[in-house]
Amino acid sequence: MIRFKGGAPRTGRSRTSSWGPTASWGPDHCPLLRRALACGLPPTVLGALGTGLALHVGRSLLREVRRNRTIARTAQRMLRPPPRVDGLAVAAVQLSADRGARIGGDLYEVVATEYGVRVVIGDVRGHGLGAVPTVDAVLAGFREAVHDEPDLAGVLRRLERAMDRHLRERARAERLSARAGHAFRTAEEFVTVLLLEILPDGEMRALNCGHPWPHLLSGPRAEPLARADPLPPLGPFPLPAELPVVACAPLLPGDTLVLHTDGAEDARDADGRFFPLPEVLASAAREAEPTPQAVLRTILTALVHHTGDPPKDDVALLILRNERPSPRAPSGTGGAARSGTTDLSPTSPLQHPA
Repeated sequence: MIRFKGGAPRTGRSRTSSWGPTASWGPDHCPLLRRALACGLPPTVLGALGTGLALHVGRSLLREVRRNRTIARTAQRMLRPPPRVDGLAVAAVQLSADRGARIGGDLYEVVATEYGVRVVIGDVRGHGLGAVPTVDAVLAGFREAVHDEPDLAGVLRRLERAMDRHLRERARAERLSARAGHAFRTAEEFVTVLLLEILPDGEMRALNCGHPWPHLLSGPRAEPLARADPLPPLGPFPLPAELPVVACAPLLPGDTLVLHTDGAEDARDADGRFFPLPEVLASAAREAEPTPQAVLRTILTALVHHTGDPPKDDVALLILRNERPSPRAPSGTGGAARSGTTDLSPTSPLQHPA
């Protein structure tokens, strides 16, 4: 309960309410209460005034908390992928660096389209609820573009335009609020993005703008999906005229793909040592049945054990496992062979397994 006192405010740490803000108020906190005291109003009037102010402040705080919780729940639902997308089993989690928040500046999405299953994972500058508008802008652009654009380069161009529109709107809002002393931050805004396309036969293509490469778990091995240098993040600089789509190793039936944001690999323990993500993934790959849920549980358990505290940065993990039926092996072979090259010709419409 928020209390008003007639004397000078206490020094030191004041009591906090269940909402989190300071719960002990004095005349210095409220000009109206200070003026009432100077006028010598009776104690009953002062008490009624204090009660009214307390109720007004409490209701305002409660409305703000409810609004933030609604935003968080909505954004969390937006980031919750279905457990299965066109034969791919999916599991995902996001950890926010803001205490008590369920979402942050990381984003991911998995969508089945006529061009294949398309995936995005990204990391917005900053964390917590402040990054949600940029996350929403990027995801909205992705969800619209993946069904319209026949190639990944077109999807990335659309994401760049969505980010540009968002930054222009932010800049206008900042100019309007500059008189209130708000700092200009639009010029510092950026987002790392990894776009991935998984074809019906498991072949994969990627475009990477400053994001960590995923890891492919195939048999007992866990290896980076690619090692090509990424493009710059979206925001500070325009995309180059040519967008080199990277041909990746295929995601064969039984293989698992682990996508993550840099909050996972940059997490440190009390001695400043980085989280050994490759070693943890190699351990997960050796499990008898590396389902997405099992891989996710292995990573999270190791991460919590390593840091011992909540993450200092947002962390997102997205796990995909190919559970499509294995193609019939060619005569004289023991199974499907992993191709060393990728055909970048236009793809046929997505074929849904029976």
